[in-house]
Amino acid sequence: MMNVDLLIQNAAVYDGSGEEPTVCDVAVKAGMIVGVGKSLVVSATETLSADGLALMPGIIDSHTHFDAQITWDSFVRPSPSMGVTTAVIGNCGFTIAPCKPADRDLTMRNLTQVEGMSLDVLRNGIDWGFETFPQYLDLLRERGCAVNVAAFVGHSSVRTWVMGDQANKREATEDEITQMVAIVKEAMAAGAIGFASSTSPAHNGEGGFPMPSRLASDHEMMSLIKAMGHQGQGIYMVTKGGQMPIPFLEEMAVASGRPVMIAALLHNPTNPNAVFNDLKAITEANARGVPLVGQVSCCPLTMDFTFHSPYPVEGLASWKPALGLSHDALKAKLADPAFRQSVRDELASPTSFRLFNNEWDKVHVVETQLPEHAHFEQRSVAELACEQNKDPLDVALDLALAEDLQTVFTAILLNSDADAVAELLNHPHSLVTLSDAGAHLTFFNDAGFGLHLMGHWARDLGKMRLTDAVHQITARPAQILGLQNRGLIREGYAADLLLFDPATVGRGVKKRVFDLPGGAPRLDTDALGVHGVWVNGRQLVDSKGLLQDAPLAGELLTEFH
Repeated sequence: MMNVDLLIQNAAVYDGSGEEPTVCDVAVKAGMIVGVGKSLVVSATETLSADGLALMPGIIDSHTHFDAQITWDSFVRPSPSMGVTTAVIGNCGFTIAPCKPADRDLTMRNLTQVEGMSLDVLRNGIDWGFETFPQYLDLLRERGCAVNVAAFVGHSSVRTWVMGDQANKREATEDEITQMVAIVKEAMAAGAIGFASSTSPAHNGEGGFPMPSRLASDHEMMSLIKAMGHQGQGIYMVTKGGQMPIPFLEEMAVASGRPVMIAALLHNPTNPNAVFNDLKAITEANARGVPLVGQVSCCPLTMDFTFHSPYPVEGLASWKPALGLSHDALKAKLADPAFRQSVRDELASPTSFRLFNNEWDKVHVVETQLPEHAHFEQRSVAELACEQNKDPLDVALDLALAEDLQTVFTAILLNSDADAVAELLNHPHSLVTLSDAGAHLTFFNDAGFGLHLMGHWARDLGKMRLTDAVHQITARPAQILGLQNRGLIREGYAADLLLFDPATVGRGVKKRVFDLPGGAPRLDTDALGVHGVWVNGRQLVDSKGLLQDAPLAGELLTEFH
């Protein structure tokens, strides 16, 4: 009789393949699945009855920004509690490695702007025990992590290493591109999963300057993706702006011989065909044998914000004069009638993509600071504008200025049309992801995207089968990313497992917790219907959440197929 560490009995096993579940047992030994079948005869150190519950592979979150947080929080909260067993960091190229000591402050200030992070939190939290990308991976190995981690080498960091404070101001010279090529090759040899970049106009850093990758020429982009794929490894991840057409990304995939993963494909109600045109181009590329995939989200893009850091509008060209201004100067700019009119004019113009589309009925006041404004809470700006007979932009800015820019608003920005989003989620060339876990900590939290996909879209709305939802967040990302022996419940696969109740699985309402360095706040949500999470066979989570003595059971993933 075989001795095993864990036997889970009588679970409805959704194995990740997309096949219908079967009720059976799963046996685990030394971090691996060693048996899957009915009534397994084994001697188990621990036996768990899963009657009425379902077992699936752990969720693979392919779009996170834990690069900074992971250096102070090895549990990468809240992802393990949300069923995530593998996280890919470094998306959009917003990484902290490589980084020279002289560039650390600039790197943190860029992250403060582009990812909505607190500069004090970053300064208090980041462990800068590295400079190069290989040294960063060494630090992650030494610290350990609760979940498995794979890391992109990031374009903006590579540019900053080579070009310093010129990285976000000009194109690179041929010599500078040659230096970047060497760094990317070094990172890939050390175990990077690929190379990540962004050309999105919404991605601005310190002082309102574009993030460094946005200054790259097509020649630089092509040189670096070829460097990534020079030994037949890696995936190129890019958050593309409108000036980066799908055909050019197809050229990059052909030139490098490697897949291209494109973000962020979100449905815009004011330009509803744009995202489907991109998916059509992606489909046509795949028909030609060129592997492109679009990252889509199962969550409405809803974000809390203040006008001290209004991420939803910072991608507007008319907002640039306000970027990088200090407190008093920012307030003066927001009060300027000419500035307001320029913003109004841009919002009234047609556009292919932007985060905020002048839909003031989807912007609500969440939290006011002055008692006399309390009656504005939970009401839309459009409603208040009608009541006050004022322009909605004036209503929002006047309220913010009256409260020293501390008023908290929330905006439903994109992905609010259920039928359109369902079409994205079920598209053969999409990948459900875009949690952004680790970024926008005080304004945004979609770390529970996988639970939301299963509970909301599969069970509540019936827009997809639960088996397909499980496949989309397990085996499919594992195959696309080249993860070895993960994403399926099979003998010989890593025991990354999620035990859940299909009748209740989902995510709770958002709440504010104060556990960042220095006691700073972040948004959190409770996991619903989660009964257990195991990473490499070791339990991290039970029905009450993260275990008090949860182990750092994750592996740093550096080998891919």
